[in-house]
Amino acid sequence: MDIIKIIGIGLVSLILIIIIKQYKPEFAIYVSLISGILILSLIIDKLTSVIALLESISNKVSINNNFLGILLKITGIAFLSEFAVSICNDSGESAIASKIEIGSKIIIITLSIPIISNLLEIIINILP
Repeated sequence: MDIIKIIGIGLVSLILIIIIKQYKPEFAIYVSLISGILILSLIIDKLTSVIALLESISNKVSINNNFLGILLKITGIAFLSEFAVSICNDSGESAIASKIEIGSKIIIITLSIPIISNLLEIIINILP
């Protein structure tokens, strides 16, 4: 099970970080970063299968593939920005973390404009 591997990596990393912070606190962020990358590499396979499933469903239902691409980009931005924000918060840089959050939210809003405008067009066409 992948969840056991993920939890194991997390707990081992936590123990290492606690030990390292006593002697060399500046190296604790590296352990956190490496553990995050290891966990992300474990879930990449799961993510690609979910993307393939969504693509097959969108082809059957005839959803615009551009919208699916936009939704996947938005989801990716949200995940990656949350990862970066967590690392910044772990290293005590909450100011940088908040800037990353704001930047990612603006990018997500910008990317979602075509979907929002299409939904508004559909609503206007339905209304008398």
